[in-house]
Amino acid sequence: MIVVKFGGTSVGDAEAIERTAAIVKGRLDRQPAVVVSALGGATNALLAIGEQSAKGHLIGALRGVETLRDRHFQQCEKLLGTSDEAAEVAAEMSATFDELASLAEALSVLGHATPRSFDAIAAFGEQLSSHLVAAFFKLRGIAAEHIDARDVFVTDDNYMSAEPQTEQIAEAARDLVLPLVQKGIVPVMGGFIGKTTSGITTTLGRGGSDYSASLLGAALHADAIEIWTDVDGMLTADPRVVKGSQLIEQIRFDEASELASFGAKVLHPNTIAPAVRLGIPVFIYNSRNPKGKGTRITFDAPRRAVSAIAGKGGITLVKVGAAKMLFAKGFLRKVFDIFERNGVSVDVVATSEVSVSVTVDDPSGLDSLVVELATLGDVSVERDRAIVAVVGAAISEDGAAMGRAIGSLDGIKVHMMSLSATGINLTIIVDGEQLNPAMERLHNAFFGKGK
Repeated sequence: MIVVKFGGTSVGDAEAIERTAAIVKGRLDRQPAVVVSALGGATNALLAIGEQSAKGHLIGALRGVETLRDRHFQQCEKLLGTSDEAAEVAAEMSATFDELASLAEALSVLGHATPRSFDAIAAFGEQLSSHLVAAFFKLRGIAAEHIDARDVFVTDDNYMSAEPQTEQIAEAARDLVLPLVQKGIVPVMGGFIGKTTSGITTTLGRGGSDYSASLLGAALHADAIEIWTDVDGMLTADPRVVKGSQLIEQIRFDEASELASFGAKVLHPNTIAPAVRLGIPVFIYNSRNPKGKGTRITFDAPRRAVSAIAGKGGITLVKVGAAKMLFAKGFLRKVFDIFERNGVSVDVVATSEVSVSVTVDDPSGLDSLVVELATLGDVSVERDRAIVAVVGAAISEDGAAMGRAIGSLDGIKVHMMSLSATGINLTIIVDGEQLNPAMERLHNAFFGKGK
Protein backbone atom coordinates (compact mmCIF):
# COMPACT_ATOMS: atom_id res chain seq x y z
CA MET A 1 0.00 0.00 0.00
CA ILE A 2 1.00 3.64 -0.39
CA VAL A 3 0.15 6.92 1.33
CA VAL A 4 -0.70 9.74 -1.06
CA LYS A 5 -0.75 13.31 0.22
CA PHE A 6 -2.14 16.30 -1.68
CA GLY A 7 -1.19 19.84 -0.69
CA GLY A 8 -3.37 22.93 -0.67
CA THR A 9 -2.71 23.79 -4.31
CA SER A 10 -3.60 20.21 -5.29
CA VAL A 11 -7.04 20.56 -3.69
CA GLY A 12 -7.37 24.32 -4.12
CA ASP A 13 -10.44 24.30 -6.34
CA ALA A 14 -12.73 22.02 -8.32
CA GLU A 15 -10.29 21.66 -11.22
CA ALA A 16 -7.45 20.70 -8.88
CA ILE A 17 -9.60 18.15 -7.05
CA GLU A 18 -10.57 16.66 -10.44
CA ARG A 19 -6.84 16.09 -11.12
CA THR A 20 -6.41 14.62 -7.64
CA ALA A 21 -9.19 12.09 -8.24
CA ALA A 22 -7.60 11.03 -11.55
CA ILE A 23 -4.24 10.52 -9.84
CA VAL A 24 -5.77 8.38 -7.10
CA LYS A 25 -7.82 6.38 -9.60
CA GLY A 26 -4.62 5.52 -11.43
CA ARG A 27 -3.12 4.16 -8.21
CA LEU A 28 -5.96 1.98 -6.94
CA ASP A 29 -3.97 -1.18 -7.61
CA ARG A 30 -1.41 0.05 -5.04
CA GLN A 31 -4.02 0.41 -2.27
CA PRO A 32 -3.70 4.15 -1.53
CA ALA A 33 -4.59 5.94 1.68
CA VAL A 34 -5.10 9.66 1.03
CA VAL A 35 -4.16 12.67 3.16
CA VAL A 36 -5.22 16.16 2.08
CA SER A 37 -4.43 19.70 3.14
CA ALA A 38 -6.97 22.47 3.50
CA LEU A 39 -7.96 24.30 0.32
CA GLY A 40 -5.11 26.60 -0.66
CA GLY A 41 -5.02 29.67 1.61
CA ALA A 42 -7.79 28.41 3.90
CA THR A 43 -5.57 27.94 6.95
CA ASN A 44 -4.25 31.51 6.73
CA ALA A 45 -7.83 32.77 6.41
CA LEU A 46 -8.89 30.76 9.47
CA LEU A 47 -6.03 32.06 11.59
CA ALA A 48 -6.91 35.62 10.51
CA ILE A 49 -10.48 35.00 11.70
CA GLY A 50 -9.10 33.91 15.07
CA GLU A 51 -6.90 36.99 15.36
CA GLN A 52 -9.72 39.37 14.45
CA SER A 53 -12.07 37.70 16.91
CA ALA A 54 -9.57 37.92 19.74
CA LYS A 55 -9.12 41.66 19.05
CA GLY A 56 -12.88 42.17 19.27
CA HIS A 57 -13.32 42.75 15.52
CA LEU A 58 -16.28 40.40 15.35
CA ILE A 59 -17.88 41.86 12.22
CA GLY A 60 -14.64 41.43 10.26
CA ALA A 61 -14.20 37.92 11.62
CA LEU A 62 -17.73 36.90 10.64
CA ARG A 63 -17.20 38.34 7.17
CA GLY A 64 -14.16 36.10 6.92
CA VAL A 65 -16.29 33.13 7.95
CA GLU A 66 -18.86 33.93 5.25
CA THR A 67 -16.16 34.37 2.59
CA LEU A 68 -14.76 30.95 3.41
CA ARG A 69 -18.25 29.48 3.55
CA ASP A 70 -19.05 30.83 0.07
CA ARG A 71 -15.79 29.52 -1.35
CA HIS A 72 -16.32 26.00 -0.03
CA PHE A 73 -19.95 25.86 -1.13
CA GLN A 74 -19.01 27.06 -4.60
CA GLN A 75 -16.46 24.28 -4.95
CA CYS A 76 -18.96 21.79 -3.53
CA GLU A 77 -21.53 22.78 -6.15
CA LYS A 78 -19.00 22.59 -8.98
CA LEU A 79 -17.77 19.17 -7.92
CA LEU A 80 -20.88 17.43 -6.64
CA GLY A 81 -23.77 19.20 -8.40
CA THR A 82 -27.11 17.94 -7.11
CA SER A 83 -25.94 14.45 -6.17
CA ASP A 84 -26.74 12.73 -2.87
CA GLU A 85 -23.13 13.34 -1.87
CA ALA A 86 -23.68 17.09 -2.39
CA ALA A 87 -26.54 17.23 0.10
CA GLU A 88 -24.55 15.27 2.67
CA VAL A 89 -21.42 17.38 2.33
CA ALA A 90 -23.40 20.64 2.29
CA ALA A 91 -25.06 19.70 5.57
CA GLU A 92 -21.68 18.83 7.10
CA MET A 93 -20.15 22.08 5.86
CA SER A 94 -23.06 24.16 7.11
CA ALA A 95 -22.71 22.71 10.60
CA THR A 96 -18.94 23.25 10.51
CA PHE A 97 -19.21 26.91 9.53
CA ASP A 98 -21.90 27.50 12.19
CA GLU A 99 -19.46 26.07 14.73
CA LEU A 100 -16.69 28.32 13.40
CA ALA A 101 -18.91 31.41 13.69
CA SER A 102 -19.85 30.47 17.27
CA LEU A 103 -16.19 30.05 18.16
CA ALA A 104 -15.39 33.47 16.65
CA GLU A 105 -18.15 35.04 18.75
CA ALA A 106 -16.86 33.36 21.92
CA LEU A 107 -13.30 34.60 21.30
CA SER A 108 -14.63 38.10 20.68
CA VAL A 109 -16.35 38.08 24.07
CA LEU A 110 -13.23 36.76 25.82
CA GLY A 111 -11.01 39.30 24.08
CA HIS A 112 -8.09 36.93 23.64
CA ALA A 113 -7.18 33.63 22.02
CA THR A 114 -4.91 30.89 23.34
CA PRO A 115 -2.84 28.45 21.27
CA ARG A 116 -5.55 25.89 21.99
CA SER A 117 -8.13 28.27 20.50
CA PHE A 118 -6.06 28.80 17.37
CA ASP A 119 -5.71 25.05 16.92
CA ALA A 120 -9.48 24.63 17.17
CA ILE A 121 -9.94 27.26 14.45
CA ALA A 122 -7.10 26.15 12.15
CA ALA A 123 -8.37 22.54 12.19
CA PHE A 124 -11.55 23.46 10.30
CA GLY A 125 -9.69 23.71 6.99
CA GLU A 126 -8.67 20.05 6.78
CA GLN A 127 -12.00 18.88 8.15
CA LEU A 128 -13.81 20.68 5.33
CA SER A 129 -11.50 19.70 2.48
CA SER A 130 -11.28 16.03 3.41
CA HIS A 131 -15.09 15.65 3.47
CA LEU A 132 -15.33 17.33 0.06
CA VAL A 133 -12.56 15.25 -1.51
CA ALA A 134 -13.92 11.96 -0.15
CA ALA A 135 -17.38 12.74 -1.53
CA PHE A 136 -15.99 13.62 -4.95
CA PHE A 137 -13.97 10.41 -5.07
CA LYS A 138 -17.19 8.44 -4.56
CA LEU A 139 -18.87 10.40 -7.35
CA ARG A 140 -15.96 9.46 -9.62
CA GLY A 141 -16.42 5.77 -8.90
CA ILE A 142 -13.66 5.46 -6.30
CA ALA A 143 -14.65 3.43 -3.24
CA ALA A 144 -13.67 6.01 -0.61
CA GLU A 145 -14.49 6.67 3.02
CA HIS A 146 -13.82 9.74 5.10
CA ILE A 147 -11.91 9.32 8.36
CA ASP A 148 -11.61 12.07 10.96
CA ALA A 149 -7.85 12.55 11.15
CA ARG A 150 -8.16 13.40 14.83
CA ASP A 151 -9.11 9.80 15.51
CA VAL A 152 -5.79 8.67 14.03
CA PHE A 153 -3.19 11.32 14.90
CA VAL A 154 -2.89 11.31 18.68
CA THR A 155 -0.62 14.06 20.04
CA ASP A 156 0.48 15.75 23.23
CA ASP A 157 -1.04 19.08 24.29
CA ASN A 158 1.66 21.38 22.91
CA TYR A 159 -0.92 23.38 20.96
CA MET A 160 0.01 24.83 17.54
CA SER A 161 3.01 22.48 17.35
CA ALA A 162 1.84 19.23 18.90
CA GLU A 163 4.13 16.24 19.18
CA PRO A 164 2.75 13.04 17.65
CA GLN A 165 2.43 9.97 19.87
CA THR A 166 3.71 7.40 17.40
CA GLU A 167 2.69 4.24 19.23
CA GLN A 168 -0.88 5.39 19.64
CA ILE A 169 -0.98 6.60 16.03
CA ALA A 170 0.21 3.18 14.85
CA GLU A 171 -2.52 1.48 16.90
CA ALA A 172 -5.24 3.82 15.58
CA ALA A 173 -4.01 3.40 11.98
CA ARG A 174 -4.16 -0.38 12.31
CA ASP A 175 -7.67 -0.21 13.77
CA LEU A 176 -9.24 2.46 11.54
CA VAL A 177 -7.25 2.79 8.33
CA LEU A 178 -5.76 -0.62 7.53
CA PRO A 179 -9.09 -2.53 7.49
CA LEU A 180 -10.46 -0.13 4.86
CA VAL A 181 -7.37 -0.48 2.69
CA GLN A 182 -7.56 -4.26 2.92
CA LYS A 183 -11.17 -4.10 1.68
CA GLY A 184 -10.19 -2.04 -1.34
CA ILE A 185 -11.59 1.20 0.12
CA VAL A 186 -9.60 4.45 -0.09
CA PRO A 187 -9.42 6.19 3.31
CA VAL A 188 -9.43 9.98 2.98
CA MET A 189 -8.42 12.20 5.88
CA GLY A 190 -7.06 15.66 6.56
CA GLY A 191 -3.44 16.23 7.47
CA PHE A 192 -2.11 18.77 9.98
CA ILE A 193 -4.69 18.02 12.70
CA GLY A 194 -4.85 15.62 15.62
CA LYS A 195 -6.12 15.45 19.17
CA THR A 196 -4.86 14.79 22.65
CA THR A 197 -5.68 11.64 24.59
CA SER A 198 -8.41 13.68 26.29
CA GLY A 199 -9.95 14.56 22.92
CA ILE A 200 -8.84 18.20 22.49
CA THR A 201 -8.08 19.25 18.90
CA THR A 202 -4.43 20.02 18.12
CA THR A 203 -2.32 20.80 15.06
CA LEU A 204 1.17 19.65 14.11
CA GLY A 205 2.27 23.15 13.08
CA ARG A 206 2.77 24.60 9.61
CA GLY A 207 3.78 21.94 7.13
CA GLY A 208 1.97 19.43 9.30
CA SER A 209 0.02 17.82 6.48
CA ASP A 210 3.19 16.41 4.94
CA TYR A 211 4.24 15.28 8.41
CA SER A 212 0.86 13.56 8.87
CA ALA A 213 1.36 11.61 5.65
CA SER A 214 4.79 10.43 6.74
CA LEU A 215 3.47 9.45 10.17
CA LEU A 216 0.66 7.48 8.56
CA GLY A 217 3.05 5.80 6.13
CA ALA A 218 5.30 4.74 9.01
CA ALA A 219 2.34 3.54 11.08
CA LEU A 220 1.11 1.35 8.22
CA HIS A 221 4.58 0.31 7.02
CA ALA A 222 3.63 1.62 3.58
CA ASP A 223 5.62 0.75 0.47
CA ALA A 224 5.95 4.44 -0.42
CA ILE A 225 4.80 7.93 0.52
CA GLU A 226 3.88 10.33 -2.27
CA ILE A 227 3.74 14.09 -1.71
CA TRP A 228 1.81 15.86 -4.49
CA THR A 229 2.43 19.58 -4.74
CA ASP A 230 2.70 22.31 -7.41
CA VAL A 231 6.35 21.83 -8.44
CA ASP A 232 8.01 18.99 -10.35
CA GLY A 233 10.05 17.83 -7.35
CA MET A 234 13.13 18.95 -5.49
CA LEU A 235 15.38 21.20 -7.56
CA THR A 236 19.05 22.10 -7.40
CA ALA A 237 18.01 25.58 -6.19
CA ASP A 238 14.93 27.73 -5.74
CA PRO A 239 13.87 28.53 -9.34
CA ARG A 240 12.55 31.91 -8.21
CA VAL A 241 16.11 32.84 -7.29
CA VAL A 242 18.30 30.83 -9.64
CA LYS A 243 17.56 30.47 -13.34
CA GLY A 244 18.33 27.06 -14.76
CA SER A 245 17.57 25.11 -11.58
CA GLN A 246 17.42 21.42 -12.41
CA LEU A 247 15.22 18.58 -11.21
CA ILE A 248 16.86 16.17 -8.76
CA GLU A 249 15.45 12.79 -9.73
CA GLN A 250 17.01 10.97 -6.77
CA ILE A 251 18.26 12.34 -3.48
CA ARG A 252 19.27 10.85 -0.16
CA PHE A 253 17.14 11.18 2.97
CA ASP A 254 19.80 13.14 4.86
CA GLU A 255 20.33 15.56 1.98
CA ALA A 256 16.58 16.19 1.58
CA SER A 257 16.27 16.82 5.31
CA GLU A 258 19.12 19.32 5.29
CA LEU A 259 17.67 21.16 2.29
CA ALA A 260 14.27 21.38 3.96
CA SER A 261 15.82 22.75 7.15
CA PHE A 262 17.74 25.41 5.24
CA GLY A 263 15.05 26.90 3.11
CA ALA A 264 13.86 24.42 0.46
CA LYS A 265 10.09 25.08 0.31
CA VAL A 266 9.04 21.79 -1.29
CA LEU A 267 9.39 19.71 1.85
CA HIS A 268 8.80 20.49 5.52
CA PRO A 269 11.81 19.57 7.72
CA ASN A 270 9.77 17.09 9.79
CA THR A 271 8.21 15.35 6.83
CA ILE A 272 10.59 12.54 6.13
CA ALA A 273 11.72 11.71 9.68
CA PRO A 274 9.13 8.93 10.23
CA ALA A 275 9.85 7.54 6.76
CA VAL A 276 13.60 7.54 7.40
CA ARG A 277 13.22 5.34 10.47
CA LEU A 278 11.66 2.58 8.37
CA GLY A 279 13.41 3.29 5.09
CA ILE A 280 10.15 4.09 3.28
CA PRO A 281 10.89 5.95 0.03
CA VAL A 282 9.28 9.38 -0.34
CA PHE A 283 8.31 10.71 -3.77
CA ILE A 284 7.53 14.32 -4.66
CA TYR A 285 5.31 14.90 -7.69
CA ASN A 286 3.56 17.80 -9.39
CA SER A 287 -0.22 17.35 -9.48
CA ARG A 288 -0.34 19.70 -12.49
CA ASN A 289 2.14 17.45 -14.30
CA PRO A 290 1.28 13.93 -13.12
CA LYS A 291 3.38 12.28 -15.85
CA GLY A 292 6.53 14.02 -14.65
CA LYS A 293 9.45 12.07 -13.18
CA GLY A 294 9.33 13.78 -9.78
CA THR A 295 11.94 13.27 -7.05
CA ARG A 296 12.62 10.02 -5.21
CA ILE A 297 14.01 10.35 -1.68
CA THR A 298 15.63 7.20 -0.35
CA PHE A 299 18.71 5.75 1.34
CA ASP A 300 20.29 4.41 -1.84
CA ALA A 301 20.38 7.58 -3.96
CA PRO A 302 23.80 8.46 -5.46
CA ARG A 303 26.38 10.07 -3.18
CA ARG A 304 27.25 13.39 -4.80
CA ALA A 305 29.65 16.09 -3.68
CA VAL A 306 26.88 18.66 -4.18
CA SER A 307 23.21 17.84 -4.77
CA ALA A 308 21.63 21.27 -4.29
CA ILE A 309 21.97 24.81 -2.99
CA ALA A 310 19.47 26.22 -0.47
CA GLY A 311 19.20 29.53 1.28
CA LYS A 312 17.11 31.56 3.69
CA GLY A 313 17.17 35.16 4.87
CA GLY A 314 16.02 36.89 8.02
CA ILE A 315 18.81 35.32 10.05
CA THR A 316 20.32 36.86 13.19
CA LEU A 317 23.94 36.15 14.10
CA VAL A 318 24.81 36.14 17.83
CA LYS A 319 28.47 36.19 18.91
CA VAL A 320 29.74 35.63 22.44
CA GLY A 321 33.42 36.37 23.14
CA ALA A 322 34.98 35.62 26.52
CA ALA A 323 38.78 35.77 26.79
CA LYS A 324 38.51 34.95 30.51
CA MET A 325 36.99 31.61 29.56
CA LEU A 326 40.12 30.49 27.70
CA PHE A 327 40.56 26.77 28.46
CA ALA A 328 37.77 26.94 31.08
CA LYS A 329 35.58 23.88 31.28
CA GLY A 330 31.84 24.15 30.72
CA PHE A 331 31.79 27.41 28.76
CA LEU A 332 29.77 26.04 25.83
CA ARG A 333 27.39 24.26 28.20
CA LYS A 334 26.69 27.56 29.97
CA VAL A 335 26.09 29.32 26.66
CA PHE A 336 23.62 26.75 25.37
CA ASP A 337 21.88 26.46 28.75
CA ILE A 338 21.07 30.16 28.38
CA PHE A 339 19.67 29.61 24.89
CA GLU A 340 17.52 26.76 26.21
CA ARG A 341 16.18 28.76 29.16
CA ASN A 342 15.14 31.55 26.82
CA GLY A 343 13.52 29.20 24.32
CA VAL A 344 15.77 30.30 21.45
CA SER A 345 16.66 27.68 18.84
CA VAL A 346 20.01 27.65 17.10
CA ASP A 347 20.73 26.64 13.49
CA VAL A 348 24.44 26.98 12.80
CA VAL A 349 27.32 27.01 15.31
CA ALA A 350 30.99 27.97 14.97
CA THR A 351 33.40 28.01 17.92
CA SER A 352 36.93 28.87 18.91
CA GLU A 353 38.79 28.69 22.22
CA VAL A 354 37.33 31.96 23.43
CA SER A 355 34.18 32.60 21.40
CA VAL A 356 31.07 31.04 19.96
CA SER A 357 28.93 32.27 17.06
CA VAL A 358 25.42 30.99 16.37
CA THR A 359 22.60 31.80 13.99
CA VAL A 360 19.01 32.29 15.13
CA ASP A 361 15.85 32.12 12.99
CA ASP A 362 13.43 33.78 15.38
CA PRO A 363 14.82 36.89 17.11
CA SER A 364 11.76 37.42 19.34
CA GLY A 365 13.46 36.12 22.52
CA LEU A 366 16.81 37.83 22.04
CA ASP A 367 16.48 40.66 24.55
CA SER A 368 16.49 38.49 27.67
CA LEU A 369 18.95 36.10 26.02
CA VAL A 370 21.54 38.84 25.43
CA VAL A 371 21.25 40.04 29.05
CA GLU A 372 22.10 36.56 30.32
CA LEU A 373 24.84 35.95 27.76
CA ALA A 374 26.49 39.22 28.81
CA THR A 375 27.34 37.60 32.16
CA LEU A 376 29.71 35.31 30.25
CA GLY A 377 31.46 37.84 28.05
CA ASP A 378 31.05 40.35 25.24
CA VAL A 379 27.92 39.86 23.13
CA SER A 380 27.18 41.20 19.69
CA VAL A 381 24.00 40.78 17.66
CA GLU A 382 24.09 41.12 13.86
CA ARG A 383 20.71 41.21 12.12
CA ASP A 384 19.70 40.83 8.48
CA ARG A 385 22.06 37.99 7.72
CA ALA A 386 21.34 35.00 5.47
CA ILE A 387 22.33 31.34 5.33
CA VAL A 388 23.44 29.66 2.12
CA ALA A 389 23.70 25.88 2.36
CA VAL A 390 25.71 23.73 -0.04
CA VAL A 391 24.33 20.24 0.45
CA GLY A 392 25.88 17.00 -0.75
CA ALA A 393 26.45 13.63 0.92
CA ALA A 394 30.11 13.58 -0.16
CA ILE A 395 31.07 17.24 0.07
CA SER A 396 33.38 16.73 3.05
CA GLU A 397 35.26 14.06 1.08
CA ASP A 398 35.81 16.27 -1.97
CA GLY A 399 38.40 18.97 -1.40
CA ALA A 400 37.89 20.32 -4.90
CA ALA A 401 34.17 20.84 -4.25
CA MET A 402 34.86 22.66 -1.00
CA GLY A 403 37.39 24.87 -2.75
CA ARG A 404 35.03 25.58 -5.63
CA ALA A 405 32.26 26.59 -3.20
CA ILE A 406 34.49 29.03 -1.34
CA GLY A 407 36.12 30.35 -4.51
CA SER A 408 32.77 31.10 -6.14
CA LEU A 409 32.00 33.64 -3.39
CA ASP A 410 34.97 35.86 -4.19
CA GLY A 411 33.92 39.45 -3.43
CA ILE A 412 31.00 38.46 -1.17
CA LYS A 413 31.60 39.06 2.53
CA VAL A 414 31.36 35.84 4.54
CA HIS A 415 30.57 36.27 8.24
CA MET A 416 30.76 32.65 9.27
CA MET A 417 31.23 29.20 7.76
CA SER A 418 30.51 25.77 9.21
CA LEU A 419 30.61 22.16 8.01
CA SER A 420 27.88 20.06 9.62
CA ALA A 421 28.83 17.20 11.92
CA THR A 422 27.51 14.76 9.33
CA GLY A 423 29.74 16.31 6.69
CA ILE A 424 26.97 16.84 4.15
CA ASN A 425 26.23 20.54 4.55
CA LEU A 426 28.56 23.48 4.17
CA THR A 427 26.72 26.50 5.58
CA ILE A 428 27.87 30.02 4.81
CA ILE A 429 26.57 33.19 6.49
CA VAL A 430 26.42 36.29 4.30
CA ASP A 431 24.69 39.68 4.35
CA GLY A 432 20.96 39.36 3.72
CA GLU A 433 21.21 41.41 0.52
CA GLN A 434 23.84 38.98 -0.78
CA LEU A 435 21.69 35.85 -0.40
CA ASN A 436 20.48 35.67 -4.01
CA PRO A 437 23.83 36.53 -5.62
CA ALA A 438 25.55 33.94 -3.38
CA MET A 439 23.05 31.25 -4.34
CA GLU A 440 23.42 32.08 -8.03
CA ARG A 441 27.21 31.94 -7.89
CA LEU A 442 27.26 28.64 -6.01
CA HIS A 443 24.70 27.10 -8.32
CA ASN A 444 26.63 28.19 -11.39
CA ALA A 445 29.80 26.74 -9.90
CA PHE A 446 28.29 23.26 -9.61
CA PHE A 447 25.38 23.13 -12.05
CA GLY A 448 26.05 25.87 -14.58
CA LYS A 449 26.84 25.28 -18.25
CA GLY A 450 29.53 22.67 -18.66
CA LYS A 451 29.48 21.67 -14.99
